[in-house]
Amino acid sequence: MGARCSKFSICWFHSHLKASVLESSDLENGGKGEKNAWPSFGEFSLEQLKVATSGFSSDNIVSEHGEKAPNVVYKGKLDNDRWVAVKRFNKFAWPDSRQFLEEAKAVGSLRSERLANLIGCCCEGDERLLVAEFMPNETLAKHLFHWENQPMKWAMRLRVALYLAQALEYCSSKGRALYHDLNAYRILFDNDGNPRLSCFGLMKNSRDGKSYSTNLAFTPPEYLRTGRVTPESVVYSFGTLLLDLMSGKHIPPSHALDLIRGKNFLMLMDSALEGHFSNEDGMELVRLASRCLQYEARERPNAKSLVISLMSVQKEAEVPSHVLMGIPHGTASSKQPLSLTPFGEACMRIDLTAIHEILEKMGYKDDEGIANELSFQMWTSQMQETLNSKKHGDTAFRAKDFETAIDCYTRFIDGGTIVSPTVYARRCLSYLMNDRPQEALGDAMQAQVVSPLWPTALYLQATCLFSLGMEGDAQETLKDGTNLEAKRSKN
Repeated sequence: MGARCSKFSICWFHSHLKASVLESSDLENGGKGEKNAWPSFGEFSLEQLKVATSGFSSDNIVSEHGEKAPNVVYKGKLDNDRWVAVKRFNKFAWPDSRQFLEEAKAVGSLRSERLANLIGCCCEGDERLLVAEFMPNETLAKHLFHWENQPMKWAMRLRVALYLAQALEYCSSKGRALYHDLNAYRILFDNDGNPRLSCFGLMKNSRDGKSYSTNLAFTPPEYLRTGRVTPESVVYSFGTLLLDLMSGKHIPPSHALDLIRGKNFLMLMDSALEGHFSNEDGMELVRLASRCLQYEARERPNAKSLVISLMSVQKEAEVPSHVLMGIPHGTASSKQPLSLTPFGEACMRIDLTAIHEILEKMGYKDDEGIANELSFQMWTSQMQETLNSKKHGDTAFRAKDFETAIDCYTRFIDGGTIVSPTVYARRCLSYLMNDRPQEALGDAMQAQVVSPLWPTALYLQATCLFSLGMEGDAQETLKDGTNLEAKRSKN
């Protein structure tokens, strides 16, 4: 980045910035500019997939039942270094190769941030394989039922429910409303810790497959009667997932509904969540689950109304998923790790207290050399008032009274007699402390306009972008700031 202006121009900032919880309409083709990251659907040779999976090595199996499962999923690496998940069906699953290819191409035409997208297939002899984006951060089942370091936070559980509902709504809008055996193993977490729905369940049932591999206690009532999956059956399964998210356990719907009817909904809730959710939020999710689990299919809500209901209960929407999940952020995992300065580390963690200490220690030394040409009249008539605003702002900033700091620094900036990148940096942090990351990003960019070779401006931009959930852009900006600081320290 260096001497050139940040790519996050003020124009871009006002026209494109989105909240981290995206509307469903933003999801197709990538809500965060990821369109180019998705390859178009293509066919692979069996040899390519053998090489990618080290000869379908058992060491690369990532599906839940290992080699015993009728259809096995492997982790693989293509020759362009892209990690993929390769599902290999048993020899009798798809006897009709034309049907398999038609189904795979139909599912492969879908592209959404809420899906682990299907990017290819293989159909050679009696071999049938699917190739999808690889999700490196385990399944919902692992994070809910078998967690090691921390239970999943309430805000993250609400986000999982919303993102899953958005995935189902997107698929419905594209004519793929049927999903086979929706359960906690079908929800996977990507590099950024965001939940995605596996595309494999969107394939129509093969000849020998079962639509519901789980215990009959969890299957929709109409499936037990007819053996057919309907869009309403998928909503029923969504209801069982809401029970999973609330309880942290896989509770049979009949048992859960007994508790709900007896007004004992708190007995449903995961004990690890005690004190971390309001009764109103808990009741809202219980009501939604009850509607999804209605015996009569026609009384269940559709995916669109699920999205609307879940949008209204979201918490901590500005916090990136990987932070809520407490998992290492893997955006740069395949590259050489960045050697970060203490400032860079604080930005990566969004540690605003540490950033405050760093800015305090730096003072105004980096404002030296900034041209401020003032006439004698301006010095005499406006200077004192402007300097007083800055002085009061600095006092408030030091005392961590960030609302007052914003007011004082705004008066200083609006006065227009002196341009100070440090004041923009301090107001930027004050905005972040007040949960206003969009305004903060504007100030961080303005600081760079004033002082293009100042690493602090880039570090603060990265912090704002992390706060807004814009992981890829944040990492890139953090890298630019780190490189710029390294260059400055050499000179």
